[in-house]
Parts: sequence; C-alpha cells; structure tokens
Amino acid sequence: MAKSDGNGLRVVGRAQRKVDATPKVTGETLFADDLSFPQMVYCKTLRSPHAHARIIRIDTSRAEKEAGVLGVLTGTDLPIPFGILPVSQDEHALALDTVRFIGDPVAAVAAVSEEIAGEAIHLIDVEYEQLREITSVEDALANPEPRIHDYGDSGNLHKLISLEFGTVADGFDAAHLVREDLFFYEGSTHLPIEQHAAVAMYSADHRLTLWSSTQTPHYVHIALEKVLEMPASRIRVIACPNGGGFGGKSDPFSHEIVVSKLAMMTGRPVKATLTREEVFYCHRGRHPTHMWVRTGVTKDGHITAMHFRTALDGGGYGSYGVASTYYTGALQTVTYQVDRYKFEGARAFTNKPPCGPKRGHGTPQPRFALEVQMDKIAEQLKLDPADMRLKHLVPADSLTANYLRVGSMGLAECINKVVTGSNWKERFRRLPHGRGVGIACSSYISGAGLPIYWNNMPHSGVQLQCDRSGGVTVFCGSTDIGQGSDSVLAYIVAEVLGVDPFEIRVVTADTDLTPVDLGSYSSRVTLMSGNAALQAAERARELIAPEVAKQLDVPTSRLVFAESRVFDGENPETGTTFAEAVQAAEAAVGTIGTVGSYTPPASAGRYRGSGVGPSPAYSYSAAVVEVHVEPDSGIVRVPKVWIAHDIGQCINPTTVMGQVEGSVYMGLGEALMEEMAYRANRRVVHKCPSMLEYKSPTTLEMCEVETYLVTDPDPNGPFGAKEVGQGPLLPIMPAVANAVYDAVGVRVDEVPITPEKVLTALKRKANGKEGGGRYGPTHFPEIPWPDPTRVPPPWEGGDGKAIRPSDEDAKAAAVAQPERQH
Repeated sequence: MAKSDGNGLRVVGRAQRKVDATPKVTGETLFADDLSFPQMVYCKTLRSPHAHARIIRIDTSRAEKEAGVLGVLTGTDLPIPFGILPVSQDEHALALDTVRFIGDPVAAVAAVSEEIAGEAIHLIDVEYEQLREITSVEDALANPEPRIHDYGDSGNLHKLISLEFGTVADGFDAAHLVREDLFFYEGSTHLPIEQHAAVAMYSADHRLTLWSSTQTPHYVHIALEKVLEMPASRIRVIACPNGGGFGGKSDPFSHEIVVSKLAMMTGRPVKATLTREEVFYCHRGRHPTHMWVRTGVTKDGHITAMHFRTALDGGGYGSYGVASTYYTGALQTVTYQVDRYKFEGARAFTNKPPCGPKRGHGTPQPRFALEVQMDKIAEQLKLDPADMRLKHLVPADSLTANYLRVGSMGLAECINKVVTGSNWKERFRRLPHGRGVGIACSSYISGAGLPIYWNNMPHSGVQLQCDRSGGVTVFCGSTDIGQGSDSVLAYIVAEVLGVDPFEIRVVTADTDLTPVDLGSYSSRVTLMSGNAALQAAERARELIAPEVAKQLDVPTSRLVFAESRVFDGENPETGTTFAEAVQAAEAAVGTIGTVGSYTPPASAGRYRGSGVGPSPAYSYSAAVVEVHVEPDSGIVRVPKVWIAHDIGQCINPTTVMGQVEGSVYMGLGEALMEEMAYRANRRVVHKCPSMLEYKSPTTLEMCEVETYLVTDPDPNGPFGAKEVGQGPLLPIMPAVANAVYDAVGVRVDEVPITPEKVLTALKRKANGKEGGGRYGPTHFPEIPWPDPTRVPPPWEGGDGKAIRPSDEDAKAAAVAQPERQH
C-alpha cells in the first residue's frame, strides 16, 4: 500500500523508519525483524522514449502495488533544479514537465531487488505530448521555437561569444598568406570500464551519506544540499576510487540525488548502478564541433592574425557547456605567437544526450583544426612543418594576446625530441606511397585559474597528522580516478619529511573527513592539491626541526630529513629517527598537525570571459605519428607514435608515462573510430549505446609508443610539476590526419578518420573532382554573432580590460588627428 510522507512522496511499505519499524509487503517478508542491519534496496529509473516532449500525466499506482516495491519518485518530488555551473542550473533529478532527450530520467523505483525495480518502472504510465525535435546546430538556428530551455542567448542558442584581441583585419592586411579552412570534430563519449554507480544511506540521526563514482564530491555535495534542502553539515559525500572518469563523472547526476531521496524515504541503503546504455545517456562527452579558421601568416609562418569560429552541438542540458564553448577558443594562443586574435563561439541546445567535459575539455577540437591548418600553411609556404612550428613558439614568461600568462615553456625541446626520435627529416614526404608521418603540438592547463563557484577561498586544502609511531596521514578532498593523485600526495609529503612513501596514509574524497578540494578535472590535482600538501608538510617540518636541533645541538639549517631520520647534514651519524623526532616535537608543542592550502595567482585578463583559459602553468606536448594507409580500402593503421611531454618535473615517472601512453590510446580512438553516432532517419536516436557497437581501440589496435619526458620545472608547480593527465591526448588526432596526407595525399578534415572517408577522398582525387583529395565539411552554420568584446593585446598597450565603444572612438580620433594630443 502506498503512503504519503507528508511531502507528497509515494512510499510503499513505510514512509520513514519512525512510521513503521517492521514494514512488509503483502505476500512477502522483506527482511527480518532485526533492523540493526537494514538490507540494501535497489533503484531503477524510467527514462523517456521521446527526444522532446511535454509530460501530461504520470500514473505510478500500478508500480506502487507491485510486491517488493518500497518507494516511487517522480519529478514533482524533487522540483528544485541543479547543474554543475551556476549559470546553467537547468536539470531536474527527474523530469518535472518536459523531457529533452531520449533517456531523460522521468521516474524512479526502489525495490528489494534490481529485477523487481526493473519490472516496476515499466508499470508506470506516462502520457506525453511530443514537441518538435531539434537535431543539430543548424536546426537550432532555423527553429528558435519551441525552445528546449527558457533561458539562453537566443532561441535554442545556449551561448554566443565574440572576443577580439587587436584588430584582426589589420593583421590579415599585413599577412603574406591568408588561409581559410573548415573542420568538423565528431562527438565521442568517455567509455570508462566502470559504469556510474551510487549508494545512499540515511541514518537515524538524520544524516545522509552518499558513496558515488564521482570526480567532484564537493560539487555533488552542493547539489544535494540544494535539491534536498538539507543542511550541508548533515550531508556526507564519499567519492569511491573510480574505474575511469575522463570527465564523464564531473557533473552531479540524477541517480545520485534520486538514491539519496529514496534512502531518506525508506530508511534503507539504496543503490543505483547504471547500465552501459544508461551511461551513454548520461554522456557529458565531447561536443560535436564545426570550425571555421582564417589565419594570416608572414613568409616564414609567423601568425599575424587568426579568426577562429566554433559551433558546438550541446545536447539537451547546459552541463559545463558555457565553459566548453569558451575553451574552444581559449588556448589557441599559448603554443604559437599570434599577434591579433578573434574568437567567435556558439553552443546550441539540441534534443540529444548532453555534452560536457571529456579529456581535454573543449580543446581537442580547436587543436585538431589549428594543427592541421598549420600543416597546410607550411606546405603552401614550402616550409618543413616542424621547423615552422619551432620558429614561432610563444616565449616563456610572457602574456598572450588574450592575456594568458605562460610560465615555463618546454615545447621546443618536445619538438626536437620527437623529430630526432622519429627520424623526421629523412622520412617526411619521403616514404613509399601508403606510408606517412605527421606532426602536431599542443598545450593544456594545469588546473583552472578560477573555481566554478567564484569565491576567494582556496581551491585545495590538506590536513597533515604526524603520529608518534612515525606514520603520517594526509587528508585531502581530491579524488583518485586512476591517474594516481593519491600517490602524488604521498610522494610530495614523503619527500619533504624524508620518510618512506609507504609510511604515508592518504585519506581523500570524503566531505566529512577531508578539507575541500574542488575535484579531479582540468588536470588540477597534481599542481593544486600537491602545492597544498607541500605547504602542510613544510609546516610540519618547521614544527619538528627546532626540537630535534635542540636535542642534537646543531643549527636547524643543517638538519636533513631523509631515510626516515632527521640528522645533521654535516655529520650524518648524529641524528634521530623520524618517529623520535615527532615525539620530541609533540612533547614540546603538542600534537603535530598542520594544514596547507592553495589558491592560484590572479589572472591577467579582466574582460568578460577571461575566467576560462588562465592557469598557474601550461604543459606542452609534441607528437609524430606514423601511419600505414591501404589505398584500396582506406583502412588506416598506426604502427608507432613518438610523443614528448613537458611535465615540468616528474613526481612519479611511472605514472606519468602511463598517463602519456593512455592519452595516446584515447587519441587513436578519437582519430580513427570513436563517434557518438545517431541514426540517419532520426538524428536524435542513439545508433549504438553499447560497448559492442561503439568502436574503441583494443590492445590489438594499440601501437608502439616511444615517450620522452621533458623536465622544465615551473615555479608554480610543487617541485616544478605540471599536468600530464590530458595534454598528451591533444596532438594525436591532428598528427594522424597530417600523416594520412603524407601517406596518400588526401586531407580528411574531420574526425574520426574512417576508411570510408579516406576512400571517398582518394576517389575524388582520382576523378579530378572539385575539392578532390579532401573529405570534410563544406560550409559553416550561419550564426548571428554579437558585436565583439574588444580587448587590446598587451603589446598594443592593453591592460586586460575591454574597451568600451566610446573609448574606441576616442582612440580612433586620436590616431586620425595626432596634433590634438598637444
């Protein structure tokens, strides 16, 4: 029988633990009368079969009567919206009145088994009124109504951006060569081996605990506080070690909120494990992106001006989409010098699973376009593409046109490493037909300069406890998603205190026990959590050293912490164990516990949109890819990749190598086969939401990788370290495309570079058709761009602020009539 808990929620068997201590369902005993260990119950979600529809009516009565069902939820039970960005709070845990893609959550059931829950959701009757489906960026432009959301910059356009740094028209006038190109980058998904899962438990003292495979426990905590209207202090989120994330677990998700609410309703632990198909519907993967690039260069390849346009298919919700759109234009300036730069970006809402941050967040798409175009420019100028790149790198310790502050810059050495290792000079344009090599470079951030929710608090915190036994415990809110961040914390603390890393216990990703860290995204953990750990460890050393110095009668400046001892550097026999050192310090000053935190330096840009792109440090990568192309089939094989990565300083070389080679693997998938494909006859129905049909490389497709680690310590990183989790992915896709051209003389200006596309380009070339030898987009969507925000670059006297129209008029008048200045 269904009951109400006073808030309109349908609870079967019992509404709350206090209402019925021994709930039963007719004909079946759910569990024994001993409730000291309440049994787990399971949640399943009913999802929309329609891409765009209004919910007219939901009838849950048949599901509520099903034996073994304990609770049923619909959108009206969780009416408060949420989202990862403050500007895009557009999701509901269960659709309130409108569904926006096939797979949108509509209702949820908690039952004593997954089978019963799975059967019960199909007993829920939903009446829909179907609405027009928006299938693409061009469809969104042509059909501003019906709006998928009632917010956004225009109709079904979520975001429109226009920024100009210097007058690009002047830069094009000064160029020897101006080239325009069109590119398309297909969407893809993260494909972690572990699906999304969550378990929630609501205790008798009204505290909620959620265990989830999330990358961002801090932001999940914020979403639960908002949607459940609970005090934050009564919510605990524990991020379990992830079986892969790659950005796909960076949002707060519906199932995390739903299991939490069901646990509160039933008094039982509630578990949800998404099927692989449901993971495809959660998505948040790579945005399909159209790109138009116009670049002007001098005779030696120096970029005088660049105008870059992107159009992103965002899917049904905002997610990180505003940031994603900015990122498609932010980092073009941090590899090669660009005198003047204009960026226009648009993101459209469509009725597909929502896109978001996949490894490299918003930067692989434009990096593909830029690096392929650089190769085309080098060919037109009759320059070696590696030499042209080397000649025009952004200098270290400089500001770019869009006010990104570059610190250390090891890209030159990266290029030299892969050029030498691959024997580039002897192989480029000299291999037999069907074999080729291609080069590409890239850069990525080591953490974002601003938090998602802007505030002045640290981005990462660490608490350190030194035990009398000599053990050390590190508490940090960071999440290990397979990248080895827990080990980084241990190694940094061990290095400072001179103890064996195995003596370090690391406690992470628990909002009750650990200080806040914003999450595992934007390659931020090594630099930001690492700096916080470094500060905490140095403070602990400062507490311990004076007492040891007194005992040993030596100056503190001579003390060395190493090999689990503290000793006199000039007389190593004079010393004590680390455990004894901690005991001496504790006897003198009390328990040895310290804290550390990290806040990035202020950004140089002060214009609207300048919050996306700044970072404490930028990593750099260069790659040469060798391909074998079968001209008769178009099949592309990659036998070897040479890749160099500017890591700043290795904390753990083994895990660094693993991250680089994992990036190569993922890059090959995006370059050659991966795509979030939809059916041709209904472009909102997912074509293959399974690992059987979604093509991803296996060990058989993985190539030999020769990895070079370039150390160029950055002053902002702990011991000089920079990121490695995402940057090495970026050059792989364009290097493959450039290698295919070297091998068979055709350009595939989009990814994935499938056999069908290569074969089509080869046939066009053979038939002498217009545009022959190329496969790719032929036009860019017609977008009503707003007037640009104009920001003079640093070398034109800019201060990082936008110029108002009145300021521009005054400057123009001053230039036209300079005598008025006297």
